[in-house]
Amino acid sequence: MATKEFTEEEIESLVKGLESLQGGSMTAAALVGCGEKAIPPLRRFLLEGRPRGIFQPRQLAVETLAQLGAKEVLIEYLENSPEIEDPVVRFGENAVRSTAARELRRWPTEDVFTCLMRVGLDHLLPGIVETLGEFRRTEAMPYLLWALGDGVCRSAAETAIRKFEEEARRFLMDAACRPNPSREDENPSSLQRRRWSLRILSDLQVTAEDWKKMRECLEEDDPEMVITCAHIALEIAPRPEQWHAVRRLIDMLPRVDWFLRADVRAALLEHFDISREAVEDEITRRTAISEKDGVFDVVLRLLINIRIQALESGVARR
Repeated sequence: MATKEFTEEEIESLVKGLESLQGGSMTAAALVGCGEKAIPPLRRFLLEGRPRGIFQPRQLAVETLAQLGAKEVLIEYLENSPEIEDPVVRFGENAVRSTAARELRRWPTEDVFTCLMRVGLDHLLPGIVETLGEFRRTEAMPYLLWALGDGVCRSAAETAIRKFEEEARRFLMDAACRPNPSREDENPSSLQRRRWSLRILSDLQVTAEDWKKMRECLEEDDPEMVITCAHIALEIAPRPEQWHAVRRLIDMLPRVDWFLRADVRAALLEHFDISREAVEDEITRRTAISEKDGVFDVVLRLLINIRIQALESGVARR
């Protein structure tokens, strides 16, 4: 059965059909069937069309152009995206931009990498994060670390950074130890970036030499950072600093929720040969306070539970 040849007028009509939220997907499939002849009208639709809050038609145009192999059009679109004041329209168009960046993964070429790095100077988008992560080039690490501090892009940034494995270590250590703008006035995105930098580091092969650069994180005021750093210390730090890490874990217990409390509990129990003395001292101190004031001490009960479990499991006798 012969495939119908669409005229230019019919292709233009199909492009306009992308505006239908019900039939847009079928229209996109028809446009792919038109081949390269559909690229010019799709380009005009994307580059000359007006961004709107309802962004799905423009997103479909991007996906269709990608299926047609129109890499240059997607690059042109990303590099010429206007600034949008309306927050609703901006949100929608960012979704379209992110889709365009994500579709460019089809072409792991130098011009795509250069485009994404250039566009990334002004736009923090999950699609850019994901595609730059596929390149695994350290030039992209500053952007990926910036994204690590963003609530929307954080997950994509973590996945991208983990692909670098040991290559990411020096960048993560620098990020973990550098609050922005300062430790006293640190902004929320900086704190999130440093928390997640430490979490990723805790899964890498951090060395004793690396610990010398990271030990200052043990003195942070943020419980999540302290707990993660203490986990690292208990694996690689000298014994005196491991004892200090245990003390810092115990100091954090009154300030954390049940999830982080469980994390501390697991660390103290796993390393009970190191933590036993500090746990016993804190039990003695809190018992005296509880008996005097008749207070209900959740931390005391937790520490007693750790001691009992360690004794029963034989950890304390190692």
